[in-house]
Amino acid sequence: MHLKEFSLMSPKIQSTEIFKAIEIAIPATSIEEAIAKTKVEEERHRSLPAQLVVYLVIAMSLWSRDSMRDVLKNLIDGLSEAWIKIGKYWRIPCKSAISQARQRLGAGVMRQLFHQLVRPMANSETVGAFLNGLRIVVIDGTCLDIPDSDENARVFGRPGSRPGTRAAFPKVRLVILVEAGTHLIFDALMCPYRIGERVRSLKLLRSVRSGMLLMWDRGLHSYAMVEATVSKGCNYLGRIPANVKFLNDGSYLSYIYPSGKLRKKGFEPIQIRVIEYTIENPENPEEQIKYRLITSLLDIEKFPA
Repeated sequence: MHLKEFSLMSPKIQSTEIFKAIEIAIPATSIEEAIAKTKVEEERHRSLPAQLVVYLVIAMSLWSRDSMRDVLKNLIDGLSEAWIKIGKYWRIPCKSAISQARQRLGAGVMRQLFHQLVRPMANSETVGAFLNGLRIVVIDGTCLDIPDSDENARVFGRPGSRPGTRAAFPKVRLVILVEAGTHLIFDALMCPYRIGERVRSLKLLRSVRSGMLLMWDRGLHSYAMVEATVSKGCNYLGRIPANVKFLNDGSYLSYIYPSGKLRKKGFEPIQIRVIEYTIENPENPEEQIKYRLITSLLDIEKFPA
């Protein structure tokens, strides 16, 4: 579908309203708890205490085009007294002081805060969030360019390029777990570019639960993915590559088999349901593209294709 006469409108939300929303979503007590758990202690009284730096990192994602000092100034002007108590004659620190404060804080506090607070939030009235009572979640990955530095290149790596050349930027691989109805990311992993999405996706299964329906694309298909999802009590619906073959008797039920290494460890075949369908190629209406999905939802009356 093509959007005609489409224009993007800037949101007319005042900064004070945004800060009120942050106060509700991220209570000050939760930030203090995250700081305590990661043991980020203040050696002496500073003009940029750890709690304020956490607020700054959050605010920087909302005003990413502004300088750190401008964001900090807006932060101090907009935060209520319940968040932080700053002296009347407090002055905004220089850029180097702000950078040093962020380095002292580290990533651990933000990671701890994320896992403390972020949860799927859809309810029964959220459009597209549930299928017959199962909460729909999606796992997917992407790659992001990061600043071109020797340290980033050493840790995260660069994509391949022609002999005698190198990619312009190092890349970081990002794999996320998303709630479909709200588009809320409730778990995520970043890793070097050379590590594949399949490896990290398996680790993200730590956050799936019974009562969920996990969806993934064909690049994530594997026996290990199916077995690990089922072992968590979670249902799945995943696209499979064209080269995957199934033994079937004319019905839509089949089996997915473990590799030889996994068979030696006692892993058994898992029964699956195969769903086949076709989509018209938008560039060539006469061409039909065949897709196949596998799922643990075997009840065709409750979950029709």
